[in-house]
Amino acid sequence: MSERVPAPGGLALVESLVNTLDLESGADALDTPDGRARLALTAAEDLGDVRELRESLRAVCLAHAGHPPHRAVTPLGDLLAAAPLVVAVRSDDGSASLRPAADPAPLLARVAAAVAEALTAGTWQRLKACEAADCHWAYYDRSPAGRGRWCSMQVCGARAKMRRYRAK
Repeated sequence: MSERVPAPGGLALVESLVNTLDLESGADALDTPDGRARLALTAAEDLGDVRELRESLRAVCLAHAGHPPHRAVTPLGDLLAAAPLVVAVRSDDGSASLRPAADPAPLLARVAAAVAEALTAGTWQRLKACEAADCHWAYYDRSPAGRGRWCSMQVCGARAKMRRYRAK
């Protein structure tokens, strides 16, 4: 849907997961082997749990943009509390980070690590969801004031402005 540059760092994974569902067409990339491969999902991961995580992330992205949740979802904090993470400390410089505890890392752990990384980098609040009700596509808001509203000004923004103009 969007022509935007992907989110920085681990947020690209979160953005990619949220955008596996096209609300307008109903197409779900998780239904395809290629869509699951793009997220490096393991065979053991339950797609129901992945979809629940996706919709909880979408609700948080909507909250970052100042909008109510699109539907009732499990709170993201409850889901991420079960993520198997460890603190990794580098011996050369002493820097620390959260990393998934297992290899291959389950999606939940990779998302939790990405959220933690984004929190420390100050980028978490910039991951938002488009305000268009038939879109809610995740995007990283790179606007100077952090007040972006749509995933694409050429599509969702233009539609919203045209609706407002016609209503006058």
